Amino acid sequence: MKHLLGVTAALALTSPAFADPDPANWDAVTAEARGQTVYWNAWGGSTTTNDFIAWIGDKVQADYGVTLEHVKLTDTADAVSRVLAEQAANQDTDGAVDMIWINGANFASMKQAGLLFGPFAEDLPNWSLVDVDGKTVQTDFTVPTEGYESPWAMAQVVFIHDTETLPEPPKSAEALLAWAAANPGRFTFPQPPDFLGTTFLKQMLIELVDDATVLQSPAGDDFDAVTAPMWAFLEELTPHLWRQGRAYPQTGPRQLQLINDGETDLAISFSPGEASAAIANDQLPETVRTYVLDGGTLGNASFVAIPYNSGSKAGAMVVANTLLSAEAQLRAQDPSILGYGTVLDMDKLTPAQANAFEALDLGIATLSPAELGQVLAEPHPSWMTKIEAEWIDRYGVAN
Repeated sequence: MKHLLGVTAALALTSPAFADPDPANWDAVTAEARGQTVYWNAWGGSTTTNDFIAWIGDKVQADYGVTLEHVKLTDTADAVSRVLAEQAANQDTDGAVDMIWINGANFASMKQAGLLFGPFAEDLPNWSLVDVDGKTVQTDFTVPTEGYESPWAMAQVVFIHDTETLPEPPKSAEALLAWAAANPGRFTFPQPPDFLGTTFLKQMLIELVDDATVLQSPAGDDFDAVTAPMWAFLEELTPHLWRQGRAYPQTGPRQLQLINDGETDLAISFSPGEASAAIANDQLPETVRTYVLDGGTLGNASFVAIPYNSGSKAGAMVVANTLLSAEAQLRAQDPSILGYGTVLDMDKLTPAQANAFEALDLGIATLSPAELGQVLAEPHPSWMTKIEAEWIDRYGVAN
């Protein structure tokens, strides 16, 4: 069955130009994809990520004749807004956005508004390699994906510290507050709505809230009461931040630069291998290590989704499938390249592929899966949306 969004069934039946490719017919998908250009809207704030996407582009060009253009974003919401604007203008074909690196609130809003093509993900040939039982690849911030987005990387929050300047880092919200008060100016986090900045807020909220299970349901009238402990924590913490909380780094990589420049001692990352990758690329000193909090840290998957009005849906599916290949996943997990966690099940790979993952040196600063410990579930995306807005209202304008 072909899944059509944004056009009428009558148009689909009478005009082949409006027919969407069927992901279950992979030969037809690859034939249609040849010669297509896919505009992948993805975060562009990391050189290593940009280089990996460029490698994927080379791969799909060589293997399938698909041209991949990386549209570098600072905020995924910009791509979502573009698709919304096109829908409002009745531009239901050949939209400007062919694929989005997405999760959380942006996925939830696009899915609810019918702005996504699919389902397609579980019909991709390489879906057979995915660890559907051991990893959160079929839900996204509590929202079922239902095949409307395809996973390509696993992430878990870690904190990065330089053992030379901070040998015993704080491992709880309470300890972080006490350490920051005793060492003013030595900690900061990216400025929300940067996803890492919002992640820090959610990480603190999960620890400080009375009952974290309430965060698995949509935020409602209880928002103020539930989040009150987090705002009280931030009121105490903010004056002790880098530049007294009057300015924030705009991105995660900027945090690492502050550590490398000796301005701060601590950073948050959503990639357990990022510190090792930064050491390998001479962006951090070799004395840097990572750790997790005593109560566990947030974890989730990164996904790609295809807008309903993409004119290159077949090409986008080829890219999504290539991202799930053992070759691409191994490359992404290499800390000298990205250091992202894989979404694949090692038991579903060939012995040679599994051995390659086993032999991969994850890097001097990368925690083992056992050391990463408890993975905390992401809150419902409505909490992130409201927390971002409230933080910007309280702290987003420099004093």
